[in-house]
Amino acid sequence: MITQTTTPTKRRSKKYKANVAKIKEALGEKEILTLDEAISVLFELDQPNYKDGAMVEFHAKLNINPTKSDQLIRASVVLPHGTGKKVTVVAFVPPELEEEAKKAGADIVGSDELIEEIKKTGNINFDKAVAHPEMMKKLPSIARILGTAGVMPNPKTGTVGENVADMIKLIKAGKVDFKNDKTANIHVPVGKINKDFDAGKIVENINALLEALDKAKPESVKKALILRGYVSTTNSPSIRVK
Repeated sequence: MITQTTTPTKRRSKKYKANVAKIKEALGEKEILTLDEAISVLFELDQPNYKDGAMVEFHAKLNINPTKSDQLIRASVVLPHGTGKKVTVVAFVPPELEEEAKKAGADIVGSDELIEEIKKTGNINFDKAVAHPEMMKKLPSIARILGTAGVMPNPKTGTVGENVADMIKLIKAGKVDFKNDKTANIHVPVGKINKDFDAGKIVENINALLEALDKAKPESVKKALILRGYVSTTNSPSIRVK
């Protein structure tokens, strides 16, 4: 099944319609493809001319009630091949740990002065944030700014801890945080369509994600966690997968 990503009345481009036709041809009489089949089809689609290639995403409708706190999904996974996206990491650490954080790969490092700068400007020029427990006591003043940007350090996602270097290295190695939205869906980047990825690497990344989802399954959910799964690339139609 090909999902609609915009309203039915919106005019589709020739490229989009051509991609729909390719997916329909691959589906034949089926409504669902295996993961390997679906990823192979994605690699054959006409992609946007992005410098680093179109992002591949995995989407799933989860068998949870997002209004119940004991059924929320919030976890992380280290994708074996990363997402293909360069991630800018900030580390909130005491002054004595700044050099260690830099050596581990942090792009921005700081303590009180960095917090004051963010508080004053409201600028978030990074993708991920990690924090030493000592610094977490000082982050409430910018918690709203970080939270709105989705980068507030959280122990549940492994971004708060004394071993800051290890947290930074994991993120740089391909760690991705994921959580359900208010409609019980998740959307996770799993690679790109470019020279650094082939279909096999994308499949391996998704399988790692599926394992992480299985481990994050709430005890109160007795049936299968994933109701429906889909893969797509930037601006492409999506393909339902087994």
